[in-house]
Amino acid sequence: MSKVTDVDESFASRANDTEIEPIEQPVERITVKPKGNRYSPGASSSGSSHGGPEHSHGAVEMVGGPSPAEQPPIQTTEAQLEREKGGRFAFVKRPQFWIVLGLSQALAITQTGTNTLTTLLAGVGTSIPAFQSLFNYVLLTLIYTSFTIYKYGFKGWLRLMYKDGWRYFILAFFDVEGNYFTVLAYRYTTILSAQLINFWAIAVVVMISLLFLKVRYHIAQYAGILIACGGLGLLVASDHITGSNGGPALNAVKGDLFALVGATCYGLSNVWEEYLVSKRPMYEVIGQLGFWGFWINGVQAAIFDKASFRAATWNGKVGGYLVGYTLLLTWFYSAAPIVFRMASAAFFNIGLLTGNFWGVVVGTQVFHYHVHYLYYIAFVLIIGGHFVYYGTEGVLAEAKKPWLGENQEGGSDGLGTARRQLERPSVIV
Repeated sequence: MSKVTDVDESFASRANDTEIEPIEQPVERITVKPKGNRYSPGASSSGSSHGGPEHSHGAVEMVGGPSPAEQPPIQTTEAQLEREKGGRFAFVKRPQFWIVLGLSQALAITQTGTNTLTTLLAGVGTSIPAFQSLFNYVLLTLIYTSFTIYKYGFKGWLRLMYKDGWRYFILAFFDVEGNYFTVLAYRYTTILSAQLINFWAIAVVVMISLLFLKVRYHIAQYAGILIACGGLGLLVASDHITGSNGGPALNAVKGDLFALVGATCYGLSNVWEEYLVSKRPMYEVIGQLGFWGFWINGVQAAIFDKASFRAATWNGKVGGYLVGYTLLLTWFYSAAPIVFRMASAAFFNIGLLTGNFWGVVVGTQVFHYHVHYLYYIAFVLIIGGHFVYYGTEGVLAEAKKPWLGENQEGGSDGLGTARRQLERPSVIV
């Protein structure tokens, strides 16, 4: 898990009407020009004057998104892109697919790293589910909230908090609980068992996207999900054959239930973050997630982790594990929004399924697991599911969000968005 440089009362007087230049048929170009002054008091110039995808945007508005007058003009349409670059396997042949596939695997490996460090912490007697994630939210706040205040000004940041803070509070709440219950699961179950439960997050994402975001999946996408989950089934089968479950669990049922709750919270937060980051700058979304997550997680740690904190082992090794966990998780939170923009929450979670494979690869070195040949077949199936998932998608694929309009008029033009591709047809990310 971006548009404004300052938020001031002067936005109330900004003219929202636009003038659309007539164009000849067939449609070759759409240009939107704002009326009135190029600048308004307390705000910077339009994004087109700077050329940066994340630089200048309109007033904070979560429902309508930025005004077209406050972003560079759209140079083409989705229909035009389909005519020029479409055809069979249109998206799979584009570099965007390979970028988002590689990024999703980098995130899967990162998640494997955080899971491994959590298991190592539990192994030395340090199981502090809430406190363990607190440093991540602190670091996200220091980086991204500071940058948000720099971009908006302190008054603009307060205005954002007053107007849209509740939206980000919901996002942070589900995210914090996802982290809490997932880390808590490792106290009672094994690393492989906890990872295998995470496929439930895909089902949650699909259901929420269908019901609330009105996303409609093609039959090939359902097939891709099933193929990837079939690979996950092979991982389960190989665990039973080899007994590579990370050793005996303290309370497998309890641990698996915690993992299931964590996966549910992750699914809810992923869909909500995809929606928010499609409309707002990444630094705003990540900064607000870190800020609210810090307070929610801090209160939770103070209530539930006091006994665990006193009983925990504290030494240089534990400190190293916590530092590594925090840095990996901060990178994960910084990169995930790009996947949400270029693809979707569903694709994001499909990509994380390979974390089970990477977990076993790491486990062979750290926990001395035995790798069964079915793991390799399972990995191929999961990756193959990615290709099937996007096999029938158009040029923009899931970067085009159905809630933003036909040509993404209501969306951000930040890094990885479909609107950015419509503004700059030659852009890669």
